[in-house]
Amino acid sequence: MLGLASPYPLVTLLPAVYQEEDPFIGRFTAGLDDVLAPVIATLDNLDAYVDPRLAPTDFLEWLAGWVGVTVDEHVPEHLHRQTVARAAELHRLRGTVSGLRTALELLTGGEVDVADSGGTAVSDRPGGAAPGDPRPWLRVRVRVPADTAWSLPALHAAVEAAVVAAKPAHVQHSVEVLT
Repeated sequence: MLGLASPYPLVTLLPAVYQEEDPFIGRFTAGLDDVLAPVIATLDNLDAYVDPRLAPTDFLEWLAGWVGVTVDEHVPEHLHRQTVARAAELHRLRGTVSGLRTALELLTGGEVDVADSGGTAVSDRPGGAAPGDPRPWLRVRVRVPADTAWSLPALHAAVEAAVVAAKPAHVQHSVEVLT
């Protein structure tokens, strides 16, 4: 940040007697101003550093770690920023169909369809057979634009990993990725 001027020159904070009489003090405090200017500029803009929409790209990864979000390197920056911004919502919805859908939409940038076997199945008679399929299942279909930054195998692997991480271990699943 060469040449960044301090908005608060230290020489102006000194008593008037030091500002006028000794040129060394002016040169000395100007050197300190050069050192402190980047720090002051950063602190003046601190709110932008913790806002995922405004944070510098290199700071975004650290900010993602704060909110417990990991993002694949293939994900475009605008989706990465949205994922970090919506982290609280994603954590709240984790384990639900809508949470999985939202997470996959942010991961892929595509249209996501999620179908599952439903919540619980109970019989209306004690000891009777439960209605529907007793085995839980999950089907995920993702449609991405043809100009996606992902290769199809990498995208399928990323979606598969996201589904495995989000669903209960005993639930069978299938993943289909279309362009």
